[in-house]
Amino acid sequence: MKATITIEQKIIELVRSLPLAKQKQILDFAEFICSQNKQKDTLNNDNKPISALELAGDLIGSLDVGGDLSLKKHELKNQNSA
Repeated sequence: MKATITIEQKIIELVRSLPLAKQKQILDFAEFICSQNKQKDTLNNDNKPISALELAGDLIGSLDVGGDLSLKKHELKNQNSA
């Protein structure tokens, strides 16, 4: 029976066979590829940047802070001066 090797296992095997300097080059390349993916995640379908509001959209309203903080400005000022 033939054992199947995953892509991850094959990459590890190949990288381990290289000198340290070459391993660092591969690490740099992998980090570059990951950064490209992160940039794509922040672009909409028109290749325009997504706003911070859109990125945090699923977080809006997720905290229960006891009301609208903008209505409690006097309380915040009192805490800061204490």
